[in-house]
Order: sequence, then structure tokens, then C-alpha cells
Amino acid sequence: MKILLLGKNGQVGWELQRSLAPLGEVIALDSDSRELCGDFTKLDGLGQTVRSVAPDIIVNAAAHTAVDKAESEPELVRTINALAAGVLAQEAKRSNAWLIHYSTDYVFDGSGDKPWLETDATAPLNVYGATKLEGEQLIQQSGCKHLIFRTSWVYGARGGNFAKTMLRLAQERDSLSVINDQIGAPTGADLLADITAHAIRTTQLKPELSGLYHLVAAGETSWHGYASLVIEHARRAGLPLKVTADAVKPVPTSAFPTPAKRPLNSRLDTTKLQLTFGLHLPDWQAGVSRMLTEILDK
Repeated sequence: MKILLLGKNGQVGWELQRSLAPLGEVIALDSDSRELCGDFTKLDGLGQTVRSVAPDIIVNAAAHTAVDKAESEPELVRTINALAAGVLAQEAKRSNAWLIHYSTDYVFDGSGDKPWLETDATAPLNVYGATKLEGEQLIQQSGCKHLIFRTSWVYGARGGNFAKTMLRLAQERDSLSVINDQIGAPTGADLLADITAHAIRTTQLKPELSGLYHLVAAGETSWHGYASLVIEHARRAGLPLKVTADAVKPVPTSAFPTPAKRPLNSRLDTTKLQLTFGLHLPDWQAGVSRMLTEILDK
């Protein structure tokens, strides 16, 4: 089996290089790859790459994810998040390949407090969410065999992430203010990659499982709850911190105005994924603790 992986150097793409390797030959590209085009702003080149490689499976881990910056460059974001996904879908349909794609809870408006189902009405609040939704729709409209995984609050041990920012600030400041009215599930790039590989193996035997799935770690928390766990873990590990436990203050989203509006409810219902693929999703705390152990041991 030949797999074309796009966005290899992102947090999810990095983990996918590991998880996909046992499935077959993996051709992994990023935007600066030279021999083949992995640049999502060059749609013709992207299509030519798929035709040249002739993969059985295309895995798209590339995206424009700078949510606030997206508000000031909507056409660029649309090209990367929507139109490029459409090109990949058309090429997958033409060659009867599978397309694996990642989307986001930002396709919803963040209202209420119930976990979102795959069938719930979408209403993105910002450019990033709107372009990711259009990408989903172009894939679905193409008629190609696909797996779209909506996820949220993704982190990896490699590269920057929220936990590393909290660790740095906790060593520099006496107090921290962290948002407590946005609720979601921190989800590890390693978990996404492993479940992707499992789902690919399953769908090779059951192509009727093509479709849209929600994929996040189990449980829920706020950014304040997430930060509190990170700082407590670091304290137990002996990291010298300036901030005390009672100096991590919960504040509303309104305390930190941003160009892009954020959804308050990022909960995603994963029942469909778990039942379809026979999976048990671990609690978010388990993955975050493992990531923290990894980065604090360096």
C-alpha cells in the first residue's frame, strides 16, 4: 500500500510518519518539499503530485491553523484549508484512492453545553472555522472515499503548545490568568495518528465506513483546568515555579479579546467513532501527563 502524507512536519504529521509506517510505503511531504509539490498554495502542483505518486491513500495533515491571523488573510486560508482539500478529493475520486482529512470543532458556533454530534448544524464563528467547513464539504461533494476526523485542542510534545507556554509563564510570573469558560478536550497528536492508522486498516476491509467522525480524548476541561494540571504536574516533577497554586486565576474569554471569535463549547461526541471502529478513547489527562513527562525529562 502506498500512502501520500501531506504536512509531515506539523504536530499531527510528525506523529503520522510513525503510525503509518507499518501500513506500507509512506511518501511524506511538507510545503517546502522540492522533488514533489506539497505546497497547498499551488493547487496545480498539488494535483500533479497526487498523479505522480499514484497513492492508495492520501493523508492530509496540512492546514492554516493560525486562527487570529486567518482573519486578515481569508483568501490564503481558503486556498489552503478548503480549495486544496477539494483538489485532493478530486484526485482521490479520479484514482479511487482514500482521502484522510482533519477538521475542527470550530465548524460549530460553540453554543450550549452538550457535546456536538456529527449531524448537528454547523455555524462557524471565524475564517478558520468557515474554511475548514468548506474543505469538509468539498471532500464530501467529490464522492471520494474519505475519513474526515473533527478534533480539538490538539497538542504534541514536538513544537510549541499550550502546556509549554504555561510552564514558561509559571517560571516567570507570580500569577497567571487563564480562560475558564471555553470547554473542550485536549487531544494528543499521537492519539490522532494512532487512531488514523487503525481506521485506515479497518476501512480497507470495510469501505462502507467512509464518512465523518468526531475524534477527541475523553472527558472535558477548561483552559484553566488544563493549565492547573500542567502546573501541578511540573511542581511534582520538581520544576522551579514562581507561581503558586492559588495564583492561577480563572477569567472569562472576554478578558482576552482576539481578532477571531472562539467557540465556548468545543465538546465533541465520539460515540460514532468508538462504536464504528471498536475503540476506547483515553481520558485527556492521561495524554497530557505523558506529554509533560516527555518534555520535562529533556
